[in-house]
Amino acid sequence: MREVMIIGASGHGKVAADIIEKSGDRVAGYLDDNEELGNAFFGYPLFGKVDRYIEYMQYEFVVAIGNAAIRERIVNMLAGVRWYTAVHPSAVIACRDVAVGEGTIIMANAVINPGACIGRHCIINTAAVVEHDNRIEDYAHISVGARLAGTVHIGKAAWIGAGAVVSNNLSVCAGCMVGAGCVVVKSIEETGTYIGVPARRMGAGDEIGTAYENSDTD
Repeated sequence: MREVMIIGASGHGKVAADIIEKSGDRVAGYLDDNEELGNAFFGYPLFGKVDRYIEYMQYEFVVAIGNAAIRERIVNMLAGVRWYTAVHPSAVIACRDVAVGEGTIIMANAVINPGACIGRHCIINTAAVVEHDNRIEDYAHISVGARLAGTVHIGKAAWIGAGAVVSNNLSVCAGCMVGAGCVVVKSIEETGTYIGVPARRMGAGDEIGTAYENSDTD
């Protein structure tokens, strides 16, 4: 049995705990910088701020935070830890030619098909579909119910919103945000926030851009 410390006492942290338990491993507890949370979260001990990680090096770690920039910053901070890759037992992962990087979280009912290569510390959220020969770079977040058709390339720290669709043989550049329900029908080469059917880059007058840019949700 593996013992895991979760970074991030929030919604993603709850999901990570559930995956760890269902995988037959044990949640040691949480680290989180929010001092208002007290001494426990979701029925597990809350041991304090993230910078105390050095006291718990006997455990494996997973960062359960939706925001890619924060996730990457914390990963870079946690020098020398062993990373836990969390895969829900109900996820359907092809038995051949699939690579999943360390620290990645794959949630319930996700589908990962042959030829897919998923980077380090990604989030493949509930019921997301990653089709054959996809390449998903480090820290990317594929949200609830998002669907990536065959031979799609998702750049580092890109965020594909809930229910969004990326058509086959396309790429989405690093750091890009694709909004919920968006349909991408041509490659996205310019960083920004994209919305609509088909996807278009948001302009200065699109007020919901702030919500996407600050999002740490599913």
